[in-house]
Amino acid sequence: MKKSAVVLFLFINIILLFISGCVPSKPTREVEILSSERLVNKLEANRRSIKTFEGTGTLLINSPMMDNKASFKITLVKPDSIYLSIMGPFGIQLAEALVTKDNFTFYDALQNTAYEGKVDEDVLKNIFRINLPFSDLVDAFVGSVNLTKHLYKSPTKYSVDYDKYVLTYVDSVNNRTSEYRVDIRQLGITSFKIFNGAGDITLDGKYSDFDLLDNVAVPYSIDVKDKKDDQSVSIKYKKMRANEPDIYIDFQVPKDATIIKW
Repeated sequence: MKKSAVVLFLFINIILLFISGCVPSKPTREVEILSSERLVNKLEANRRSIKTFEGTGTLLINSPMMDNKASFKITLVKPDSIYLSIMGPFGIQLAEALVTKDNFTFYDALQNTAYEGKVDEDVLKNIFRINLPFSDLVDAFVGSVNLTKHLYKSPTKYSVDYDKYVLTYVDSVNNRTSEYRVDIRQLGITSFKIFNGAGDITLDGKYSDFDLLDNVAVPYSIDVKDKKDDQSVSIKYKKMRANEPDIYIDFQVPKDATIIKW
């Protein structure tokens, strides 16, 4: 064998050894693979363990009615309170909203006007710009999904796809299919999809850049697309924290504000 060929042969083998050393072993060899029942129980336990949450970042909304990006602060106190503050350039506060399961207060800082009334689907859509029920809205801001209805039934399909659990539920009554992908290591839901009877995606969520808050995987990046209504919400957190004693909602409408009952 020529000297150059020997050198090339050795070089290729060194590269192959280097590559094989850099490829991580499959997580399935390093972590316990959970049954679907234990997985759903753990996901639900993690979701419910987040009692209070506070985060700041940017909120991007795209819909046929508007395209808007703003800085925001969100405070959640489960089970029934969401506080949202929207800020403009230089940290100028533009609006505040306090929403519970029953009532809402929306304060327009520029107009010094507060709107108060009972919560319904239209109110939630007008404030948060996405068509989600209140309980799902709370979960969406923390990057979680309520799996309570799946606690006592097996998924239609259950598999492990490299480093993800894949749970699929077929709902024949409502003619829709739900698919959830869960990170094996951190047990964070990385994506979910809702399909209609024709197999088209109606709701598509992606969660990424996880951090552990009180031993629960919470994403810094949240993207939810409502394809049925052609709208999407993207949340990018800069800071977030959970279950700390000083997380609470302290929102009061200025005494000189105009109050409008809705």
